[in-house]
Amino acid sequence: MSTALANIPDWVLLASLGMLTAAMLVSLYALYRGPSLPDRIVALDLIASLTIGFVIVFAVYSAQVRYLDIAAIVVLVVFIGTVAYATYLKKKYYD
Repeated sequence: MSTALANIPDWVLLASLGMLTAAMLVSLYALYRGPSLPDRIVALDLIASLTIGFVIVFAVYSAQVRYLDIAAIVVLVVFIGTVAYATYLKKKYYD
């Protein structure tokens, strides 16, 4: 890992994990409360993006580049899932 990332204080990484956790709780509430299917899909997509954020922050914290591969795989799966949901909703509402 580069030297610039090694100089990040631990409190910055812990604060970012705390903010990601708060955003995750709000997203889970939106997923539970969402009145319609598109609202729940957006909340689920946000949860996946926050999970990617967790993995990236953890990769910086632990100085392990291997975790970034996991984040890249999750990004691809989330993108394919979002496209599949959008196609499903398009067929449902326009047919």
